[in-house]
Amino acid sequence: MSAFTLVELMVVIGLMTLLLALMIPALNPLKTAADLTSAGYRINGALQQGRAFAMANNTYVWVGFYEENSGASTPTNTVPPYAGRGRVVIGSVAATDGTKIFNDSDPVAALPTNRIIPVGKIIKLEGVHLQDIGEPPGGPTDGLDGRPPGAYTDGKADGWDHFNRISSESADTTRFRFSMQNYTFYKTVRFSPRGEANINSTYSLKRTAEIGMRPTHGTAVDTNTLNVVAIQFSGIAGNFKMYRR
Repeated sequence: MSAFTLVELMVVIGLMTLLLALMIPALNPLKTAADLTSAGYRINGALQQGRAFAMANNTYVWVGFYEENSGASTPTNTVPPYAGRGRVVIGSVAATDGTKIFNDSDPVAALPTNRIIPVGKIIKLEGVHLQDIGEPPGGPTDGLDGRPPGAYTDGKADGWDHFNRISSESADTTRFRFSMQNYTFYKTVRFSPRGEANINSTYSLKRTAEIGMRPTHGTAVDTNTLNVVAIQFSGIAGNFKMYRR
């Protein structure tokens, strides 16, 4: 019975190594897309959990978003627009007394730590950047380009449409920030005991709100990829839907 010689074995191993090296770049976009989709589901889940907790416990819940540099070794705190890129941090807190703590017209302030409790643990998502991804072109297409345009058009005439979205690059801030595990969250979605969602500083009901996401490589945002995700939700009905390419 014949067997491989050492030379033949080395040739086979070399060919396998070469093929693997050629395949890895082709697989990277697939992994990036899967990672971004997974992050979208986790953000979607955090929002749904916040709404469910508010309704089940007859209280108010704030879901906060913060972005820092990927690989940061200690918690960072920056006022929006967030300078960090590549790691999205999500925290959720609830009012202990069932109230919204401050009236919507009250001066800007931090939620008192003795009147809020955490809802679950801090969530950290790597390789994600929160960014406006642009008004959809419309038309009969499915997926990302066919999503409702309300987050970009509602209130556009009076310039308030930017409050319909959460973006790390926006200077919009919530009136009532909160701190959790050494992070301060200046961008929030607040859920009422009725399940209504209010976003950022206006605290007015939105027909459609959106959180857009792009993948990152370290701290660099990939602006050329087609792998983009958008999460939309309504102010009253609490419908959460994820759109992606």
